Amino acid sequence: MALHFRCNPLDLEEDQVLDYLHLVKTQSRTPSESYFKHTVYGLRFAYRAMGMPQKQVFLPKMKLPKKLPVVLSQQEVRRLLRAPALLRHRLILGLLYGCGLRRHELLNIKLADVDLDRSQLHVREGKGRKDRYVPLGGHLMRGLRAYLQAEPPYVWLFNGKTNTGQLQQFSETGVQWVITQAVKRAGIQKRVTSHTLRHTYATHLLEMGMDIMTLKDLLGHVDIHTTLMYLHIAQLGRDKAFSPLDRLYPKS
Repeated sequence: MALHFRCNPLDLEEDQVLDYLHLVKTQSRTPSESYFKHTVYGLRFAYRAMGMPQKQVFLPKMKLPKKLPVVLSQQEVRRLLRAPALLRHRLILGLLYGCGLRRHELLNIKLADVDLDRSQLHVREGKGRKDRYVPLGGHLMRGLRAYLQAEPPYVWLFNGKTNTGQLQQFSETGVQWVITQAVKRAGIQKRVTSHTLRHTYATHLLEMGMDIMTLKDLLGHVDIHTTLMYLHIAQLGRDKAFSPLDRLYPKS
């Protein structure tokens, strides 16, 4: 902004600042879509740092794109869970999908957090430093028992190793590697991350009849509006959406 106007941006008039922001927001040759955002934040910080009042300039709010998350079908989840050769890798995928865990929540699971007697997983300090319990279910219970017996972990449920061979917490990079390899083997074309499995967990539970408030607690959401997003993805209601082509050309 200083180079554009050849002066201190804090000395600019209101119309000059707004004209420049409009130029940045609409100009196609900007370095990235976030350029406008950084310009607005930079101005706000500059006004605050210089002890200036709100300034006569009204800085426009930035509208974030409302993108719906990628969700796997039930058939894709089955193929994904069958893909890894190692039980540990299957469990990583199974817990991400079967419990709706965030990646850091998965990595922070300690042996004491796995309650096989009550079929529950204690998720500690999720987003907002909130604890919660999520059900494990029969499939995960059987897998965890086999894993704990065959490969006794230490401290954390999933351990990695340093370059010197010392045990440490499994890494975020390792989790994404497990997902990427499984996606390739399963022949899934969608871009899948650990959060994709969490989105899929929430969507499938709604489609299977779970109420929105229970889902909110299982996901560890603070605001119900965050959970309501999944209502736009899940196929709910008496009549599912359909293509008019299917009515024009009904099956014989």
